[in-house]
This record gives sequence, C-alpha cells and structure tokens, in this order.
Amino acid sequence: MPSAVTPIRSSALSDVAQYAYAATAPKDARLIFLAGACPLESDGSTAAVGDYAGQAAKCIETMTTALHAAGATLTDVISTRVLVASTRQSDLVAAWEVVRDAFGDHDVPSTLFGVTVLGYDDQLVEIETVAAVVD
Repeated sequence: MPSAVTPIRSSALSDVAQYAYAATAPKDARLIFLAGACPLESDGSTAAVGDYAGQAAKCIETMTTALHAAGATLTDVISTRVLVASTRQSDLVAAWEVVRDAFGDHDVPSTLFGVTVLGYDDQLVEIETVAAVVD
C-alpha cells in the first residue's frame, strides 16, 4: 500500500538538507504519535553503551516495532525529532547518518537536537516520531 505521506521540497530553500522541509497527509489519515524510541534491550538495559550510531540503530529498531504495532512502516512517518545527548556536532551527525540511511528515499522532515541528558542510564539517543496512515 502506498504511503499517505507526501514529502514537500522547495527549490527556494537549500538543497544541502538531507530531508524534506515539510510533509502532508490527507485529511482522512489516521495520525500515530510514538513515544520517543529509546535504545533499550528487552531486559531494560541500554544497548550500545557509548556508541551514538549503535544507539541510533537500536532506536530505529524500536521505532519500527512500535510502528508495526500501530499498523505503519517507516514510509508512513511524517516527521521525526532526533535527540542526541552531546555537545559535539560529530556525535549528532553519527546518530543522524543512521536515521537518514534507515529512511532511505523517504526523506522525512526531521529535526536534530543536541540535549544535555536523556532519561535512561547511559542513553545517548532518542527518536520521537509521528506517522500517518489511511486505513
């Protein structure tokens, strides 16, 4: 089934950004709001301690599972917020590259944040997500 999400790009804005600047969904779409996907193992421990890319990958895995439970896939995501506990741009980029690659051609509008701390011990990355599907 094709995605209900339509990424919007503008030639008036920089093409350096690795994502669409906006996205829409039809008025009859069902919106899905996911809690922040965290890099947690099934036993509650934090995955990939000290590894920004590894934690981003675990967050994508967690997000994909939550989307599936709601009847959606990554191509149904309409926006993300990627939170990275670091003041170093290179750490943010390491997490972002994993997220960008996971979405592939579906260059969902995204915002990348450096934050001071996240909620779990040793947590470095969290991804907030909104998706839209037409049932």
